[in-house]
Amino acid sequence: MRILAIDAGNSRIKWGVHEDGSWRAQGWVPTGRASRLVRAWAGFERPDAVIAANVAGARVARVLAAAARRFRRPLRFISSAAAQCGVRNSYANPRQLGADRWAALIGAWNLQRGPCVVVNAGTTVTVDALDRGGVYLGGMIVAGADLMREALARNTAGLRPRPGRFAFFPSCTADAIESGVVNALAGAIERMVRFMRQAGEAAPLTLLSGGAAQAIAPQLNEAVEVVDNLVLEGLVHIALDPSAASPRSSPLARK
Repeated sequence: MRILAIDAGNSRIKWGVHEDGSWRAQGWVPTGRASRLVRAWAGFERPDAVIAANVAGARVARVLAAAARRFRRPLRFISSAAAQCGVRNSYANPRQLGADRWAALIGAWNLQRGPCVVVNAGTTVTVDALDRGGVYLGGMIVAGADLMREALARNTAGLRPRPGRFAFFPSCTADAIESGVVNALAGAIERMVRFMRQAGEAAPLTLLSGGAAQAIAPQLNEAVEVVDNLVLEGLVHIALDPSAASPRSSPLARK
């Protein structure tokens, strides 16, 4: 089965074509340039299914639908559920959980099948906990690396964004900012791992995805695996699950 999976985030729209157990093609465009998808997908063979997680708003949803129309397949926007593909949702209102986070949890569970901390490090960083039985325990949202840097630049007089490097003991302002950003994000992840251990989940693995993953992973003091795109992985599992079909899926979803 050939599946076109789409992860529409705040900064990027990532997509991949999955067939026979592997990714045949992948790419991305800036969210503000979503119309470029028409050219990016030109010449693609017709997929059997087109599925998307969209947290980028109604305009992007309309552009995605227009770009996918050439395939003559319905574009399915997912939303979170009480249970799906082996994952159970502990939110009081399950549909409040963002579609991208839900897809990432499903992707992580079907890769790991055990306790894990699921991290998407993009414009925002989501840090979510899955227990040994596939129950989503809850999670947190923090500002991503770029948002932190921009906040410092915007709200202070002397902290303009400059290229910096991570260091244990930074000796210049640019390195101090970069080290602070990475340490803040690594700290949020490590605290979630600690919370899981305190809840009785032994040795949870951290599954890390997103643009900042490569900067964060080396600084974690826990077992970590970097996955290219957990959201796309989860979307494929949802598309392949006959019980997950939902013609009323919403094109919009909260974080």
